Amino acid sequence: MILIIAEAGVNHNGSLERALALVDAAAEAGADFVKFQTFRAERIISRHAPKAEYQVQATGAEESQLQMVKKLELDRAAHEALMDRAQARGILFISTPFDEPSADLLVELGVPLLKISSGEIVNLPLLRHIARLGKPVVMSTGMATLAEVEQAVAVLESGGLARRNLVLLHCNTEYPTPMGDVNLRAMETLRHAFPGVKVGYSDHTAGFEVCVAAAALGAAFLEKHFTLDRRLPGPDHQASLEPGELKAMVRAVRHIELALGDGIKRPTPSEAKNIPVARKSIVALKPIRKGERFDLANLAVKRPGSGISPMRWDEVLGRAAPRDFAADELIEL
Repeated sequence: MILIIAEAGVNHNGSLERALALVDAAAEAGADFVKFQTFRAERIISRHAPKAEYQVQATGAEESQLQMVKKLELDRAAHEALMDRAQARGILFISTPFDEPSADLLVELGVPLLKISSGEIVNLPLLRHIARLGKPVVMSTGMATLAEVEQAVAVLESGGLARRNLVLLHCNTEYPTPMGDVNLRAMETLRHAFPGVKVGYSDHTAGFEVCVAAAALGAAFLEKHFTLDRRLPGPDHQASLEPGELKAMVRAVRHIELALGDGIKRPTPSEAKNIPVARKSIVALKPIRKGERFDLANLAVKRPGSGISPMRWDEVLGRAAPRDFAADELIEL
């Protein structure tokens, strides 16, 4: 089963009420996880850190990255409220920690896994810390070369994380990602480069068709940003799905999951009834008398397919007719 992460991220804009509504929307869409972000801005952003270009476009250049992100923090009480709401709605709460105390908080709260963002894939101290916490890890790989992914995986493994408990998400960290930069085949590269590691895709394109394509390519996890309203102020809303779109994405992925099947080539129950209708049989082209030899002049191939298969054509030719046959009658041997 493909596990779908509905990425609320910081699209709550610092409002617990909006964050709770995001949990509800993710649950109603049918996602498996709703994911937020856990951090203290001063621990992870210096006063001199510039905004990304997409952040400037979305929120303006007046405030710094630190000032922007500071307004998006969620405290422990908010995390507990969100976990309670998620449990009540039948969806799992997870979050991305951006610093060590935040990772510890999430473990204390009992999250089922920890998410490492693309930006932290080169954060050696945080990688080491998370590896020691004993939780499964999902790690996005946006902006990374294969060599950098290899280094991060090696750090996690050296810290005690088993490959069976690691998921790597191919990702492009541009909001929204141009289609020409998605490079979805890199998901396959990760699968071959890291045997034993589950592989998936974290999407930042507009729309969700690439998520459907990733599902068809065998993604184990899919992650997609969503918001209550793309018109809201904030850095990530414009590259996010709205609730109805998230629900449509989950439905599409589930359809693809069913459509992939088990890979065995055989008639399915739904089409078996059409075999005699669509296939053909060997029939009498004209009246044939008992004892007459079957040949090209008195045989034809026509529907229905409930008689002798045309694949036995060579076997039938030259045989003596066991009885009289009327034109169009199914041949018997």
